[in-house]
Amino acid sequence: MRYNFNQIEKKWQEYWAKNQTFKAENNSEKPKYYVLDMFPYPSGAGLHVGHPLGYIASDIYARYKRHKGFNVLHPQGYDSFGLPAEQYAIQTGQHPALTTEANINRYREQLDQIGFSFDWSREVRTSEPDYYKWTQWIFIQLFDSWYDFESEKARPISELEEIFAAEGNSGVNAACDDDVEQFTVTQWNNFSSEEKQKQLLKYRLTYLAETEVNWCPQLGTVLANDEIVNGVSERGGYPVIRKKMTQWSMRISAFAERLLQGLNELDWTESLKESQRNWIGKSVGALVEFKVQGSEFKVPVFTTRPDTIFGVTFMTLAPEHELVEKITTPEHKSEVEAYVQATAKRSERERMADVKTISGVFTGAYAEHPFTKEPVPIWIGDYVLAGYGTGAVMAVPCGDQRDYEFAKHFDLPIRNIFENVDISEEAYSGKEGTVIANSDFLDGLEYKAALQKAILELEKIGQGKGKTNYRLRDAVFSRQRYWGEPFPVYYVEGLPQMIEKEHLPLRLPEVEKYLPTETGEPPLGNATDWAWDTEKNEVVENSKIDHKTVFPLELNTMPGWAGSSWYLFRYMDPQNEERFASEEALEYWENVDLYIGGSEHATGHLLYSRFWTKFLKDRGFLPVEEPFKKLINQGMILGTSAFVYRLEGENKFVSKKLSEAHNVQPIHADVSLVNASDELDIEGFKKWRPEFADAEFVTEDGKYIVGREVEKMSKSKYNVVNPDDICENYGADTLRMYEMFLGPLEQAKPWNTAGITGVHNFLKKLWKLYHDEDNKIIVSDGKASADSLKTLHKTIKKVTEDIESFSFNTSVSTFMICVNELSAQKCHFREVVEPLAILIAPYAPHISEELWEKLGHDTSVTTAAYPVYEEKFLVESTKEYPISFNGKMRFTLELPLDMSKDEIEKTVLAHEKTQQQLDGRVPKKVIVVPGKIVNIVG
Repeated sequence: MRYNFNQIEKKWQEYWAKNQTFKAENNSEKPKYYVLDMFPYPSGAGLHVGHPLGYIASDIYARYKRHKGFNVLHPQGYDSFGLPAEQYAIQTGQHPALTTEANINRYREQLDQIGFSFDWSREVRTSEPDYYKWTQWIFIQLFDSWYDFESEKARPISELEEIFAAEGNSGVNAACDDDVEQFTVTQWNNFSSEEKQKQLLKYRLTYLAETEVNWCPQLGTVLANDEIVNGVSERGGYPVIRKKMTQWSMRISAFAERLLQGLNELDWTESLKESQRNWIGKSVGALVEFKVQGSEFKVPVFTTRPDTIFGVTFMTLAPEHELVEKITTPEHKSEVEAYVQATAKRSERERMADVKTISGVFTGAYAEHPFTKEPVPIWIGDYVLAGYGTGAVMAVPCGDQRDYEFAKHFDLPIRNIFENVDISEEAYSGKEGTVIANSDFLDGLEYKAALQKAILELEKIGQGKGKTNYRLRDAVFSRQRYWGEPFPVYYVEGLPQMIEKEHLPLRLPEVEKYLPTETGEPPLGNATDWAWDTEKNEVVENSKIDHKTVFPLELNTMPGWAGSSWYLFRYMDPQNEERFASEEALEYWENVDLYIGGSEHATGHLLYSRFWTKFLKDRGFLPVEEPFKKLINQGMILGTSAFVYRLEGENKFVSKKLSEAHNVQPIHADVSLVNASDELDIEGFKKWRPEFADAEFVTEDGKYIVGREVEKMSKSKYNVVNPDDICENYGADTLRMYEMFLGPLEQAKPWNTAGITGVHNFLKKLWKLYHDEDNKIIVSDGKASADSLKTLHKTIKKVTEDIESFSFNTSVSTFMICVNELSAQKCHFREVVEPLAILIAPYAPHISEELWEKLGHDTSVTTAAYPVYEEKFLVESTKEYPISFNGKMRFTLELPLDMSKDEIEKTVLAHEKTQQQLDGRVPKKVIVVPGKIVNIVG
């Protein structure tokens, strides 16, 4: 009898593809359920066994929901723009589109091999013009919108123009640039067209601004914070500096409060919600204005503790603050410039994480205290960030630990304004009840009263007001890359103009080089045909630019998160040429019911997607405010790395135990060269890399034993396990079940190929339950025993509970117990094994399809209704009594639960084993406790 998994899996994968088994309908009487995996980027390395973990979990749930009668949308596609393909193009000269296509084909082959129930008719790719046409369209809608804080929603920019024409801007409560000045109706109506455009640009939800960015010279592009690790680029490990550039930005900060409040309605883990809350970073306090002595400049400072203003002894500005250059005195200029340059080489993340280093420089300038009029020295320090708050802090050393350490380090004054508080202790906590003392009008007031009084007094003198601040900053949306969505923007007199919808998509042009130009322009500056003809409404040669009818196009491209912020909606109606999705499709599917992906996207992708969804809802393009109802972060599958130990300065390797006595350099070895006993294939290792061809090996009893360590699975650590090999040797169903069996979905767990045989043996045992030794089906239509029905229904109950709670690892254990019990019971009855085939189908779909067909069905097991749990089969009708003699249990006897005490006694005494124990003696007493024990006293 043989379970031919390779043949079975190939057969059913072809069947699903031919019959489009998993194709979802946009109109169905069934209830809808939308399951989605986070958008994969198709890398050249293909999938390793860690990648499919979340896909397997989502696939189990999607298949389960189909069995439960839902119309399930379970699509897949590719986040196919990105830096890796561009870097490869720079190195090889090969167009990113070619490598991306090859990578996608490889991914698709691997995904199909694992048997996912994706609706491939809805595949999308962000790098396809038919897709990014709508990303460009969304960008235009953002450009044509502003945020009204009064109505708490985004509105068309045309409505703002109407307000300006009727009222000016003094009554407008909108998200806008900090430097907006008030103008009257008359002034607005007298503005030139150009001036009106400039004013509107200060309000638009996507706008041009000079912004502090993470610039990577070697990559020639701006990087997002999450693309930087330990101060260098994640891709390539290149240095990153802070630099000011004119960039497109998205006014996500306008949505901060809604993004914060919306979390309360989501079925997400509390840790994930907390990550977003911290990233949004709401703070309630005051905006205080300090005048710079001897100048017209003012330094605005946001503080959550305006009541501590009498404790201010110095100010600290971020080194990038725009006033630093303007207020620094000549005698401090060189020192300040050197410090600013040094700080530019450190990322914001580094500066935030570095709590030990104290550094700063005095500018020579002084501010005036709003109340005391005392001079307050102005310093710069890299612990202050330009992008958080106003980029300046009023330093209160007696109330803030970092200010305290800065003051101590530079011998600056410290003024204690807290009654009975030791200022040398760690940062003042701001607990209610703390008394403010020695501070003029705040003297003797407690925390809350002092806060309110401070704000009131600042408002009286016109140097402050109450304010709510958010850490969330507007998102830089420009990238100096080639392989990304082109902006649908051309420039007239330096002002951005949008290309009309009917002329989209603006396609990515061909370029000779993928590097920035010699003059420092982004790679699109290499394009020879990259100008917009406003009469022909098409791209033309750059030589035709006349700034009358032909104008230059934007040279930056959009970031990776552009296409991934709205892709869930395109899946609903991917072939639609008139809209990004039809109203009917959007109304039916609404949003994602279950989203599964990695926790590394907790802030970036998820916040941007929520922002775009809320915006599109405001403008009437979507029926929902949130993209993802339920979100689960799968844990990571870790690799078990192998290490060899090279003697320092030699090409000689010593085995693990021997390495402890030497100075050695551990080197990763390819895990494919190591067997289950941790023995290295020495000859294979020598052939693996040329520098090791002549290496010497010092062994233990003729064997070279490697070291082992559990690490992140990575190509660079040579600990990657290819799912192709697992599918070839054990089958996709084994891979699917084993990945679930490794542990709880949300936790990290190490991969161990040696453990996979247990799951594979289980599937062979499952196969045997339905077949005889000649591979013939042995299922009969007879009546199953009570034990077998009990086994089935307790399995239905447990597996269903596990799926609903995403405890897939315990489901696999339950299946193993079930098959073991049914095998012991020699159960081959249809009423038990047919429901079992359906029950296990979400986990092991190929073998289930084959068994379903062999059971006589001519439709896919996918269409079968989910087995119904019936409690009656778990109700116990008998009890296994321990039969004891003088308190010692000698055997057990199964008896009906409804037997009376007399009947139990008679049955037990008549039993042959009882007669053997008594050996002709008459018992003195028989103790019967119904449902528990029988004890015969001799």
